[in-house]
Amino acid sequence: MPRFAPNTVAVPHSGIRRIHEIALRMDDVIGLAVGEPDVAVPPHVLRAASEAWLADDTNYTANAGIAPLREAIVQKLADLNGVQVEVEQVWVTQGATQALYLAQSLVLAPGDQVLVPDPGYTTFTMGARMLQAEPVPYRLLPEHGFEPQVAELERLVTPATRAIIVNSPSNPLGVVFGEAVLRSLLAFAERHDLWVISDEVYEAFTFDTPHISPASLDDSGRVLGVYSFSKTYALTGGRVGYLVIPPGNAATMRTFQEAMISCVDTPAQRAALAALTGPQDAVDAARMHYRGNFAAAARLLDERGLTYLTPQGAFYLWIDMTHVSGGDVAGWAEGFLLDQRVSVAPGSAFGASGEGWIRVCLAASRADLLTGLGRLPVPDGLRSEPRPETAAV
Repeated sequence: MPRFAPNTVAVPHSGIRRIHEIALRMDDVIGLAVGEPDVAVPPHVLRAASEAWLADDTNYTANAGIAPLREAIVQKLADLNGVQVEVEQVWVTQGATQALYLAQSLVLAPGDQVLVPDPGYTTFTMGARMLQAEPVPYRLLPEHGFEPQVAELERLVTPATRAIIVNSPSNPLGVVFGEAVLRSLLAFAERHDLWVISDEVYEAFTFDTPHISPASLDDSGRVLGVYSFSKTYALTGGRVGYLVIPPGNAATMRTFQEAMISCVDTPAQRAALAALTGPQDAVDAARMHYRGNFAAAARLLDERGLTYLTPQGAFYLWIDMTHVSGGDVAGWAEGFLLDQRVSVAPGSAFGASGEGWIRVCLAASRADLLTGLGRLPVPDGLRSEPRPETAAV
């Protein structure tokens, strides 16, 4: 029979999804591996989608999305992100995943290189490989506060480099880049005439460090902004995101969008519009919920002697498990799932620099989060079980 294209074998599998798929086949698993918010979607958002279905509002829309949603996004970008754009620059996508792939499709040709964070979200690398481009990891290390170092970027850049992916707030780390870091990255990109693909999916969830959109600091038109409704409004299954591009590219975008998805389904766009233009109290409540979950988790981990990175944003906890993972945290995570019935994402799924670490989702229920963390093995000589009053926080 015919064979698939050679590049298909170069696309890495998702180590996160592997754990999640195993967990789905098991009973009584505490799921902490995937970024699934446990908060409810606001009723007015559900109602907007439901009314669209019942009204048979199910025809094709423009490739870029319905006009009211695009106009609302333009206003949101101006008000919250400090980014001034025209409607033609906003393209509604099937979640941020498609927006990321679309952005890479626009700027990468076979053989091109793209700088990707390590640790960084898995689809950064997967998308590049699908396009027959080469993802080149730049390390985010503890000794540098998990922030990118321009000196290393200068060492990695080559004549084949076309883009750099920047992710703040970071998945999986929860690090939020400040203005100085972003300006240094933009200056680096300008020196080498690179595109900047900015993943801002977790923009709504920062704690004490404000989120800054790289495009608000850029005057050269090199930033492609990737955003999502999935995490902000707990609409992960709604699959609505958007890509913001430089002006003057509507014809190209129309062609690419038509070839990929034609358009996002109309009821989902109606839900996104209601989410963006309606009350935002659910977003504020979710932010406080995740922050409270972290505080409770931190108390438990501190008591048990486990090392972790304090997140500045997103809703993940990056925990050091090198004392038990034996250089194969993916294998350890699978065994931990089978033995303790708790799913966690192995850090190696996010790049080589994640070896020995795990990512835990803070968006789970407080009870599940603390029960799951209470089953993590601790370093020798330290408390192995949480005190009852701590586990009940």
